[in-house]
Amino acid sequence: MSKKKTKATEYLNKKASYEYFLTDHFEAGIQLQGTEIKSIRSGHVSLTDSYCAFDNPTALMVRNLYIKEYEFGTYDNHEPRRARKLLLKKQELKKILRKVKEKGNTIVPVKLFISERGFAKLVIALATGKKSHNKRDSIKDKDQKREMDRIKKGAY
Repeated sequence: MSKKKTKATEYLNKKASYEYFLTDHFEAGIQLQGTEIKSIRSGHVSLTDSYCAFDNPTALMVRNLYIKEYEFGTYDNHEPRRARKLLLKKQELKKILRKVKEKGNTIVPVKLFISERGFAKLVIALATGKKSHNKRDSIKDKDQKREMDRIKKGAY
């Protein structure tokens, strides 16, 4: 008997690496309602304007994460942009809270994926905002890297 390989579902927040310097990364579970996981699996997710904030020192929430209503859901369907609790260990929560209290740090969702066990996981990162000249530098670096890859590809 061969095991069926499933394609890992992964959604990225491309805007995050452009807007922020990302430092520490954490993998967190998300507390979801019934039909939300079905919408995630069907690809109806957007991380673009989402952010994380503490409700109290023991509850980290992801806000403005868009998960479209499940099209075959009934009256019990979920709200698309509701706040969802992130599931982290107490040590990780304390570390994140300590870093966020420092000036200029924030928490940004970077990637949403379905784990091998079928759970939705969110990769969050501690971030510091970039200035406009830093954004120009990152665009220039990306263009140079793309040009180097073209040169290497043509050389072989």
